[in-house]
Amino acid sequence: MSNRLLVTGGAGFIGANFVHYWLKNNPDDRLVVIDLLTYAGNLASLELVKDNPAFSFVKGDICDTQLVTDLIEKHSIDTIVHFAAESHVDRSITGPDAFVETNIIGTYSLLKAAKKVWLDESDKPVSHRFHHVSTDEVYGTLSPADPAFTEDTPYAPNSPYSASKAASDHLVRAYHHTYGLNVSTSNCSNNYGPYHFPEKLIPLVLTNILFDKPLPIYGDGQQIRDWLYVEDHARGIELVIKHGTVGENYNIGGHNEWANIDIVKLICEKMDKAFASKPALLKKYPLATRAAAGDSASLITYVTDRAGHDRRYAIDATKTTRELGYAPVESFESGIDKTIEWYLENDEWWKALL
Repeated sequence: MSNRLLVTGGAGFIGANFVHYWLKNNPDDRLVVIDLLTYAGNLASLELVKDNPAFSFVKGDICDTQLVTDLIEKHSIDTIVHFAAESHVDRSITGPDAFVETNIIGTYSLLKAAKKVWLDESDKPVSHRFHHVSTDEVYGTLSPADPAFTEDTPYAPNSPYSASKAASDHLVRAYHHTYGLNVSTSNCSNNYGPYHFPEKLIPLVLTNILFDKPLPIYGDGQQIRDWLYVEDHARGIELVIKHGTVGENYNIGGHNEWANIDIVKLICEKMDKAFASKPALLKKYPLATRAAAGDSASLITYVTDRAGHDRRYAIDATKTTRELGYAPVESFESGIDKTIEWYLENDEWWKALL
């Protein structure tokens, strides 16, 4: 039986990768993407699926409840996958208003529209699912000795970004318990892979090496994150939507804890090897002289730490593995190899964003 999905934020990094994954693995389904195309939304990320008859795109704001309601009704949407969010922690520190508007008010708008169409105006019960994509940052921070976050870890967000995501998580939960909306939530660790906006750590390091620019490291660089290849995240979301229990939260992690400085050093090493094995790369990227000389690591530059910088995040995905059979396919090293290859081969995508 085919499904009709409304994917919010589907032109963003994780959303676009999810769209590619879902259309490839669920060819009988229909996808409608809504995205406002702010700085992190990029139609070029959906170029490969734009002619797919199962795909359609709408430029619009999730805070426009009437627009969302009309899309659910017009396309007989039975599944909403909610990625749309302001997500850059640094931006939330300098400009939190957009995070409150998009992440809290936007989620509330979607929930209102879904409730209206699926519950209030339906003559018969509608088989539906509202899946909310959240973050491990809602749980706060860990010390090096602390156990990883589980679904039972109390929320303790520390940035305007994570606070806004925590609020949206609570709204989703409330709409299930109060109104009976069929919801699920997934909290993921840091994603990386193709179509990642260049101001984020991994693509920033990759592109700066290609321009021989400094590689900025906050503080001492010992902040630890659990890294998840973006297609493994899409696979986990698919399992939650298809087999997860309504009303439940599921952690989706990569089992890959790395300190920021170690990630940067690994990328430097791999970029040096790439230029050593493919001399023609220097013709394509003539400014990458340190990489060509096998010395990308000399670009590492320590800068003042981010305000309120959480020390460590780590996801315990035991529940998702036990109940849904989830397991990441990519190791961090294999995922980084794929990511580097993609960025080297798709410079027309990321150069347009710089």
